[in-house]
Amino acid sequence: MDLDARLQNVTIIGAAGKMGSGIGVLIAQEMAKLKLKPENMKNVYRLNLIDVSEQALDGLRSYMKAQLVKAAEKSTVLLRGLYKDRKDLVENSDIINAFVDESTSVLNYGVDLGMAANSHLIFEAIFENEKAKIKIYKKLNRMCSTDTFYLTNTSSIPIGYLDENAGLGGRLIGYHFYNPPVVQRLVEVITANNTTEELKVAAGELGKRLRKKLVPANDISGFIGNGHFIRDGLHAIAEVDRIKSTFRYTGAVYVMNRITQDFLARPMGIFQLIDYVGIDVFQCILKVMRTHLPDDKLRSRLVDRMVKHEVLGGQYADGSQKDGFLKYEKNRPVGIYDIRKKDYFPISEEWRKRIDKKLGVLPEGYIPWRGLLMDSKKDEKLRLHFEQLKKMDTLGAEMACSFLRKTKEIAEGLVSRGVANSSEDVNAVLTNGFFWLYGPINEYI
Repeated sequence: MDLDARLQNVTIIGAAGKMGSGIGVLIAQEMAKLKLKPENMKNVYRLNLIDVSEQALDGLRSYMKAQLVKAAEKSTVLLRGLYKDRKDLVENSDIINAFVDESTSVLNYGVDLGMAANSHLIFEAIFENEKAKIKIYKKLNRMCSTDTFYLTNTSSIPIGYLDENAGLGGRLIGYHFYNPPVVQRLVEVITANNTTEELKVAAGELGKRLRKKLVPANDISGFIGNGHFIRDGLHAIAEVDRIKSTFRYTGAVYVMNRITQDFLARPMGIFQLIDYVGIDVFQCILKVMRTHLPDDKLRSRLVDRMVKHEVLGGQYADGSQKDGFLKYEKNRPVGIYDIRKKDYFPISEEWRKRIDKKLGVLPEGYIPWRGLLMDSKKDEKLRLHFEQLKKMDTLGAEMACSFLRKTKEIAEGLVSRGVANSSEDVNAVLTNGFFWLYGPINEYI
């Protein structure tokens, strides 16, 4: 069965979540494009969007409509080609509305897993719990065809483990979209030893159609993205513990966040990133990796305490940032959670200046991440930035260079342990999935 045939009936499990909903938008557009081809006019297309509650699905309906409109508005040239024989569609708005109607017409919402029975392509995007995933796969395996392909959005659970325990016989592949799927180009593709060749081919073709950058990762828990991010985060947490006698705990969190964002020219500091992912999600991934890897260092008492205090981070429905290690106003940090006082310490301008003075100045001519993002000379400017940083005799420069070395060590470890096939693959995940300006395996340090 080719990919076009599989795309006639597709199911997304966990469709109302931030990952499932984004995948839904991508697949709905692809199905609508197929539906518009003359040779497919008689085919029936269905995208089954399944989640646990009707309330969640109500929110999903609104999200799907809004995102499909936004996607169509960005694709008017393509859509004019698809509708070239429709003389009644004159204005761009007519074409946009027609495509949104076409896309929404394939959508089928519900809470019953049985809706997936006739699907030959099923995406699973539920929370990161291996028992729950295996339970769902076993149910699907009993009701679906023996040639159904399964794509899991897991970011850390080994694919072979899920496949074997669910009895899928190699019909499961890791297809790890990055958040949000409608924007992020990267998809990590993880195959187990018994993943079928037909599924590998289908996954590759689907990635091309969705215009995604596919990066292979080997079937080792955490894969490339979380394999690096989790260890990077744990190192930052260890550094907080090391320097808190100098800066106090709240100051140490501020320092490590600033070092990783400003001194290392990243899009956000490490504690902002952990908050963005979700502190509870960070804890969950740690547990999964600890279960499947012989590494007892994959744990954090601080993360456990934050979750116990129900300080979890994550995002609200409108995409704004929830409070976590940092307190946010208009998505900007304005406070730091004091783990002892169970309250946020406000970041005043005077306090910030005192901490920054201890760190020392940034390299001359410093340009933040956003300023370098679209700069044609960013590589040259980054090289100069790090050359200057290495020559500076300040605490901030010293800590930044040390963190840069550790980041590189973590990345090289992913290659040496066989998680990644090459340094290029590690760098591709960090630059595409995390929006870094440079890969962690570099010549800057």
